Amino acid sequence: MRHRKEIVTTAGTLACAVGIGFFMQQPQHGPDAAYKGAPLANAEASVLNVEDIVLTAATFDDKQATATPEQAVPNPQAQAIVAPQPLAAAPDQDAAPAQVADMPRTAALGRSDATEAEPMQPELACAITASARPVAAAMVNLTLSAPCLPGERVTVHHSGLLFHQSTDAQGAFDISVPAMAQEAVFIVAFSNGEGAVAQTAVEELADFDRVALQWKGDTGFGLHALEFGADYGGEGHVFAGAMRSMAVAVTGEGGFMSRLGDENVPDGLLAEVYTFPTGVTSNAGAIDLSVETEVADNNCGLEIEAQTLQTSSGFDITTKDLTLSVPDCDAAGNFLVLKNLFEDLKVASR
Repeated sequence: MRHRKEIVTTAGTLACAVGIGFFMQQPQHGPDAAYKGAPLANAEASVLNVEDIVLTAATFDDKQATATPEQAVPNPQAQAIVAPQPLAAAPDQDAAPAQVADMPRTAALGRSDATEAEPMQPELACAITASARPVAAAMVNLTLSAPCLPGERVTVHHSGLLFHQSTDAQGAFDISVPAMAQEAVFIVAFSNGEGAVAQTAVEELADFDRVALQWKGDTGFGLHALEFGADYGGEGHVFAGAMRSMAVAVTGEGGFMSRLGDENVPDGLLAEVYTFPTGVTSNAGAIDLSVETEVADNNCGLEIEAQTLQTSSGFDITTKDLTLSVPDCDAAGNFLVLKNLFEDLKVASR
C-alpha cells in the first residue's frame, strides 16, 4: 500500500441532513481546537477546512433504459438501402435490343435497362449486433459486433451505469459487466446514432449487493471497501489496486471490484463497481465504503463530479450526485477520503 503524506477525510450526508464534514489532515502540526471531535485518522494532525462539497440524492428510475421483452427496439439507422432510380436511356432509334442486353447493368454513359435494374441489398457484414448472457457472480458477458465501425468509441448504458468502451480492429468488444438489475438491459450506442440492445435475466443477482462509482475523465476518483474492520492495505481492503477475482465472491469468501471503461478514450466515462455476496457468505459484520481521490496536477483547483449507485439484490437502485472542489495545487500528493456517501453494508451470518 502506498504511503500517504497527508489524508483528507469527510463525512458526506444527504442535502437535507445536518451537513457534511470535510477535513484535511497535515501530520506535521498540532491539533486545531476549532475542529475538536472531528473523525481524524491521525489524532495529532491539524485540520484545515475545505469548502464546496455538494451532494444530492435521488431514487433511480430506469424506465428510459429498460425495454420489456414484448417491445421492439427500433433502430433508425438500420433501414434497407434502396438503389436510386436508373437513368432513362437516351433516345437511340438504331440501337438493337440485343446490343442493350449485352451492356453491363451499370451501363456506359449512365444508361441501363430499367427492366433489369435491381435494388441494392443491405450489406449484412455491416450489421450491428449485441448479445448478453449471465455468468458467475451475477456478472454479464456483453459482446458487440460492428464490422463497419472498428476502433470507434461506444457508450454502454445499463440501469444508470454509464461507461465508454472502444471497438477493436474488427469492430467488436467482449467484456464482463456487473448486472445492476435482474432483468438486465444493455444499450450500446455509437456517436453516429447507430447502436444495438441486448437483454438477459440475471436471477443470481438476488444473492449480491453492489455499489458503483462513475465519473468522467482523469479525475483520480476511486472506490474503496474495507471488509469486517480491515485496515488500509490489509487483506480485506478491496480497491482498484487489489481488485480480487470474482471467484472470491462465488465461494462466499468476500467481495471483488470491477473497473469499467476504456481509459484511453479522451474524457471518457469510467466506473468502478464493488460486489459482495451478501446472500451466500458465512462472514458477518460491517463493510465500510468510501470514495477517494488524490490531489494531483490534473485535478487540483478544479471542481470535479461523480455519481454513486447502490443496489441490494438488484432492487431499489439509488443514486447520488457528487460535486467536489479540489484544493489548490500546493496540496498535490494529498488524498481526499469521502465517507458516508454509501449505506455501509451490514452482513449477517448465515
